[in-house]
Amino acid sequence: MDFCLSSVIRNAKQILKLQSVDTSRNQSDVPRGHFAVYVGDIERKRFVVRISYLNHPSFQDLLHQAEEEFGFDHPTGVLTIPCKEETFVDLASRLNHL
Repeated sequence: MDFCLSSVIRNAKQILKLQSVDTSRNQSDVPRGHFAVYVGDIERKRFVVRISYLNHPSFQDLLHQAEEEFGFDHPTGVLTIPCKEETFVDLASRLNHL
């Protein structure tokens, strides 16, 4: 897979910055060291995950899929991962046990 981790993290930070200025949602439910991500192809569900996920190759694969589908200029300004909710929950569960 040919993409630069630093650009993925930089762009994820830009998306998170956009998300933090969104006054329509109360951001107090995102604890320090975490970020919100929306998951799903059609119906999207919001998850709050650890920042450390950004360093894991499996999560980076999901970010790469998001980049391919949406680019880093997503119209809603939130990080959206186009995969099945079950797939994401499975990955998040595995990463929580590391």
